[in-house]
Amino acid sequence: MRNTIFFKIYIFLSVLYLIFLLTGHENLDLFLKPVLIPFLGFGVYFHRKFPSGNILLTALIFSWIGDVVLLFADIAEIYFILGLVSFLIAHIAYCVLFNKQITGEIQINKVLFGIGSLLIAFYLIAMITILIPKLGELKIPVIIYAAVISTMLLFAFNGYLIWKKPAALYIFLGAAAFVISDSILAFNKFHATIERSSFFIMLTYLVAQYLIVVGILQLNKKKADAPTI
Repeated sequence: MRNTIFFKIYIFLSVLYLIFLLTGHENLDLFLKPVLIPFLGFGVYFHRKFPSGNILLTALIFSWIGDVVLLFADIAEIYFILGLVSFLIAHIAYCVLFNKQITGEIQINKVLFGIGSLLIAFYLIAMITILIPKLGELKIPVIIYAAVISTMLLFAFNGYLIWKKPAALYIFLGAAAFVISDSILAFNKFHATIERSSFFIMLTYLVAQYLIVVGILQLNKKKADAPTI
């Protein structure tokens, strides 16, 4: 993998950022949070090109926009909505990205896929049931968002059953961590306060993005073009 320096910087800054959150220095969000995802983006951009690389970059760009916009969520509700929309687009991009990795004839374990689909559907119904009494005017946007991120997880699980390992595992675990991150955020905002929620939200989020990126790059090793100067 070319230009691993970007990923090493991402890991270093992420650990540093999480330490700050864990020690209660959440005021440093404005300085550190906006610079994290760009390093993943640089790592992808300067990597050998592959067919779905631009889709991965699109997901990262809208994730970064969401990160920045949500920094101002405490100022006005509109920032939370805009952040929600940005991440919604990012998750749609991930759905397209995961689907693009499925090529040729597919043999899938229908029993496992059925069980996984039921579990994801159960998660979606449970989250909506818990949150819906407190959502108010955000009821429809949050329901749509929950449906999209559940679909993203389903695409990742479907891929896990047919893609090569360990890349498939990285992507699925990344998608699952993303769902956990958003679930903690939603539960904390709309249902009940979770102690050190910022730390757990960002821990799962940063791990999710890294695992998905690394998994996709590994999955596309043989599809990469020759490096360009």
